[in-house]
Amino acid sequence: MRIAMISEHASPLAVLGEEDAGGQHTHVAELAAALVGEGHEVRVYTRRDSSGLPEVVDASAGYQVRHVPAGPAQRVPKDELLAYVGEFGRWLADQWRHGDWRPDVAHAHFWMSGLATLHAGRRTNTPVVLTYHGLGTVKRRHRGARDTSPPGRIGYERALGRAADRVVVQCQDEVGELVRLGVPRSKMALVPSGVDEQMFHPQGPAAPRDPARHRILTVGRMVERKGFQDVIRALPTVPDAECVVVGGPPAELLPADGFARRLSALAESCGVADRVKLLGAVPRKEMGSWYRSADVLVAAPWYEPFGLTPLEGMACGVPVIGTNVGGIADTVVDGLTGDLVPPRDPRALGTALRRLLTDKVRRFAYATAAVDRIRSRYSWKRCAEQLGAVYATVAQVGRVAPAVA
Repeated sequence: MRIAMISEHASPLAVLGEEDAGGQHTHVAELAAALVGEGHEVRVYTRRDSSGLPEVVDASAGYQVRHVPAGPAQRVPKDELLAYVGEFGRWLADQWRHGDWRPDVAHAHFWMSGLATLHAGRRTNTPVVLTYHGLGTVKRRHRGARDTSPPGRIGYERALGRAADRVVVQCQDEVGELVRLGVPRSKMALVPSGVDEQMFHPQGPAAPRDPARHRILTVGRMVERKGFQDVIRALPTVPDAECVVVGGPPAELLPADGFARRLSALAESCGVADRVKLLGAVPRKEMGSWYRSADVLVAAPWYEPFGLTPLEGMACGVPVIGTNVGGIADTVVDGLTGDLVPPRDPRALGTALRRLLTDKVRRFAYATAAVDRIRSRYSWKRCAEQLGAVYATVAQVGRVAPAVA
């Protein structure tokens, strides 16, 4: 089957080495590779954000990346891309109508990709599947006046959910959010993300560490909602443990990063500066050794559409303490593969850390169960097989998606 994946702001080619590359970049890259592995022909469409990019790139994993000329050929903040979505959609429609390749199914990633894809899909009779990768209602609830999303985002997301042929949701929390938004439950297919088990596994080298201290690892972009502050605030109650923070710009640029400076100042004020280590960006191929070096991975975001880092840690045989939000509430089984705590609660986090770090038997049991859970439920092969069934269903229907209101 020919699958078009549309990811307007998150190129799969930006997975490695880009400081702002997050979960969607990784998801699109690894899903595209897995779909190729299942025998599909995959093209990924992403916006051209540099004049030096070629029109077409053949990825080593077997899929093709097409850079779409929509808007200026330069970096544009994600929340300012809506103005170019119409141009993106018209380009897609023209390519699929008059080019030599037309998809059987178009899978849009993020709501703005959904607008462009639905525009092209209804003009070329191409079924449309949508994955949101985060919802405006959730972002507005947590960020309030600091939410920089375009003002019409929530309305667009509601209309897209009703107009797409199928909505792929990644966790139960998202199902509830979409039902409250007015998207029919019958439109949804629950297909969680996967993890690269070739890269993340229990065997292999571990990054050096002080054997006299427990190691707490936390991973993510340097943004407030990831909850790094809460991990640092919990550290005074966990003596003899160090906290290693992976993410953000490269190490040499950390001193100039405002959020990194705030974390360092917070560690100083909490009296734990000697036990907090900011690593900055780490190449993805080296992340397995950092996970394997940890006694526990903490994923403490205030909200999280899905969350790939808990999966990566679990695949490496590391117990996870996560906040009971979004996809983490599905992936981490409380009391079996890790512990769940309320978000923005350093006291509860500190209690869970003390309990786990002083119980070696529990850590071993969690780690063993975590690896088993990844192998049985979160392989990319399983994800690609489930999506293949979704694609086959909507391709068979083959109807034109109704217009977005």
